[in-house]
Amino acid sequence: MDYKNIVDIHTHTEHSFDGNHPADRLCSAAADKGIKTLAFTDHLEMYAYYRDSFDETARLSFADSERMKELYSGRLEVLSGAEMGEAVYEKELSEQVMEQYDYDVVIGAIHNLPDKDDFYYMDFSGDFDFYPLLDEYFYWELEMAKWAKFDTLAHLTYPLRYICGNYGREADMSRYSDIIDEILLTLIKNKTALELNTAGLRQPINETSPGKNIIKRYKDLGGVYLTVGSDAHYDEHLGKGIPAAYDIALECGFDKITVYRKREPFFVKIE
Repeated sequence: MDYKNIVDIHTHTEHSFDGNHPADRLCSAAADKGIKTLAFTDHLEMYAYYRDSFDETARLSFADSERMKELYSGRLEVLSGAEMGEAVYEKELSEQVMEQYDYDVVIGAIHNLPDKDDFYYMDFSGDFDFYPLLDEYFYWELEMAKWAKFDTLAHLTYPLRYICGNYGREADMSRYSDIIDEILLTLIKNKTALELNTAGLRQPINETSPGKNIIKRYKDLGGVYLTVGSDAHYDEHLGKGIPAAYDIALECGFDKITVYRKREPFFVKIE
């Protein structure tokens, strides 16, 4: 890798419904790649927490991450975490879960709108008007930012992976400039981080989420806390795109990225 201090604080083990590999295999792969810090952030979709057994996911994932902390001590810093999907739809329950587990980092994310499928499963072909969905999506992203009980806001432009990437549609993002600014300013006010997610670099969209323009805007508005994550669901994807994310961070004026330990931010120099 081109940088010494590679951290990846958005990854998924076999305990995520779309994960594939156990925690020990991921840790071994990360250590072999020279990654310094790795967080397990398995999916907890809060609107279906008990219905779809995400309570069991939480229990198993946290136990594995705590076990890996001891097993890989001295070789790899392992952090325990969760990607709380749609937490803003179930605020009280989400806060209860965060009290139950002594997480290092909690990622806030929205993958689907209320009573709708994940954007991943939606059909954006033909003349389908996706703008009402994006309107609602950014509304909920702002509500998430206002709630501010999590540590970093995941993949701010998540729907574009599928609308623009998988279906080749063009989205006029200028119509969302004002609300994106409001989201960024709300994160800054609440001292919540923005995530630079690299999954899109290995997907048809071929860009990070969000892109460099939004990262630069975040910095210009006064943003301080920037996290990076591969969103890996396979061991071969651990750390993928993190050097490119560091390049973007440096170009946008960040010389440090942020990691969380026991829900407190710490800076790691990009070098």
